[in-house]
Amino acid sequence: MYDVLFPYARAHVREYLRDAPDADAINFLKQEWRVDADHGEGPAFSDDSIGELAAYVEWLMDRDRKSPGLKRLQGLVWERGYRDGELKGDVFADVPRALERWRKAGINTAIYSSGSVLAQHLLFSTTGFGDLTPLLSGFFDTSSGAKTSAESYRRIGAALGFSAAQMLFVSDVAAELDAARSAGCQVVLCVRPGNAAEPVSADVCAVHTFDEIR
Repeated sequence: MYDVLFPYARAHVREYLRDAPDADAINFLKQEWRVDADHGEGPAFSDDSIGELAAYVEWLMDRDRKSPGLKRLQGLVWERGYRDGELKGDVFADVPRALERWRKAGINTAIYSSGSVLAQHLLFSTTGFGDLTPLLSGFFDTSSGAKTSAESYRRIGAALGFSAAQMLFVSDVAAELDAARSAGCQVVLCVRPGNAAEPVSADVCAVHTFDEIR
């Protein structure tokens, strides 16, 4: 995300806005921009300048804002990159093994990401291990709510047909684990190379690969 996908989106967003804008995505982003401008945040609102809209998008990126409009636009930019072969999905080697193992055991696995559902499909369908999307039972983004809100996890559980207590949420972010735990989920901290240390409760299990989740 941080070394490849985010830099790619930044490098190509102006080109996308100029050449192939999705009208619904642009209108949604402008609605967010207008709200931010009304609250004194970001560039002054302009309804007709692609350059100024791109500046607002870059402003959101600089702050790593979990803006639904930004995430939708990034997904569209990445879609072009995946289609042109410039981007490929990249997952750790233990991921496809775990997805296969869980599927055979009758365990449903779903993705909940701040990245759009489109971006999730693109990543998991183009990995070096092949298309992993058939091994996944659902894709959720911030349209289900913020990842730091307990209600989001209850909402996802309802969509999947499970109670929170039946779900295990795996993340590398302590605040997300706290929210999922507050909703009643079981939680696991996943520690991967390059991750910053996360302060979690002593009773939260930590793993370094999905091979440890049985």
